[in-house]
Amino acid sequence: MQEDRRLAVLRAIVEDYVHTEEPVGSKALVERHGLGVSSATVRNDMAALEEEGYITQPHTSAGRVPTDKGYRLFVDRLTTVKPMSAAEKRAIATILDGAVDLDDVVQRSVRLLAQLTRQVAIVQYPTLSRSTVRHVELVGLAPTRLLVVLILSTGRVEQRLVELATEVDEQALADLRALVNRTATGEVIADANAGLAALLTADGPVPPATRAVVETLIEAMSDHRSDERIAVGGAANLARYGDSFDSAVRPLLEALEEHVVLLKLIGEAASPEPLTVRIGHEGPYQELASTSVVAAGYGPGELALARLGIVGPTRMDYPGSMAAVRAVARYVSRILDEA
Repeated sequence: MQEDRRLAVLRAIVEDYVHTEEPVGSKALVERHGLGVSSATVRNDMAALEEEGYITQPHTSAGRVPTDKGYRLFVDRLTTVKPMSAAEKRAIATILDGAVDLDDVVQRSVRLLAQLTRQVAIVQYPTLSRSTVRHVELVGLAPTRLLVVLILSTGRVEQRLVELATEVDEQALADLRALVNRTATGEVIADANAGLAALLTADGPVPPATRAVVETLIEAMSDHRSDERIAVGGAANLARYGDSFDSAVRPLLEALEEHVVLLKLIGEAASPEPLTVRIGHEGPYQELASTSVVAAGYGPGELALARLGIVGPTRMDYPGSMAAVRAVARYVSRILDEA
């Protein structure tokens, strides 16, 4: 019973501090949260929480604020992630359903996350090496010119023009289309590359058109630029944390210039959706010890191709941020699954 009450007191302190940006006193807790006990009892609970390292007193005669340990307990004891409101769900659907391609999905997602959470949003572009080949299309533009279209499971589309040394008729083009799809479709990039390369070392002469198309596909699938591409939005939201500029905002603004740092912050993609929350000193960079990160993986089906999330000072709305990150990750995954 006492432990439950102290957890309720900690929860109230976190919620009030996030909302008011001011240290929280026992009197305010009793007045705002209807804890059903006296101010003296709440003070005793606060003293116990402080002794255990969950809250601290920033200066004499002030109220208390949560520590990293306190935020961690608060997050770990959330029995459910706060559901999104109907209006928020409609906003997500409206914004993301209008996306026309992968770049548009990423850019819309980062703006949406920043708006929903009022934090800095980060969306990693799907990692090419984790993608599978969905389809290869060959379009004859002229007797000696082809358009090669590579469609990946991420929704990414690569197009290349190929000039041929000799003319190719419709039947030869259909046979070549069937060959490359039979070899590459459904395979992860590395295996598709290996299979296509094997076509060039097969016994007997390789037709010039086959060589040109296969080499073009291998080149397109070897483009790893997207592996470290990210989109960032909502930097202006940091203006809300002016009181924490030196400890949290300045280091974060500097980190926004380093994409490798941001990628490490949101973590490695492992499986879709598992929500991760890194609080303060739990992160990989000591200079960002006053910030927290909420992130999730996204991708079609059971495949996580990348991660998205938000980063901001530790004094953030964890339930709301967790709900928004999870909802956007699920929706983007669904879009990629249906692409």
